[in-house]
Amino acid sequence: MSGRKETVLDLAKFIDKGVQVKLTGGRQVMGTLKGYDQLLNLVLDEAVEFLRDADDPLKTTDQTRRLGLIVCRGTAVMLVSPTDGTDEIANPFLQPDGI
Repeated sequence: MSGRKETVLDLAKFIDKGVQVKLTGGRQVMGTLKGYDQLLNLVLDEAVEFLRDADDPLKTTDQTRRLGLIVCRGTAVMLVSPTDGTDEIANPFLQPDGI
């Protein structure tokens, strides 16, 4: 067993590609990944934040806010996913009314 730590997440393949990032506190941003470090600090260019619903802060709306070039602090990053190759599907666990 070597003493060298390896990163579980290899973000090198996402450099200069679109990613979606979910942050603690419910914020969600999307942009082009320009850089990262071993602490998972992310640099996103042309970043867009999805605004949350005023009635339910856990839900995001279709409204967006342009942020430009941002740094996402690694301690706040919960999820990083590519924007290419992902599609939204209906919730398979949602029960129809009346059951």
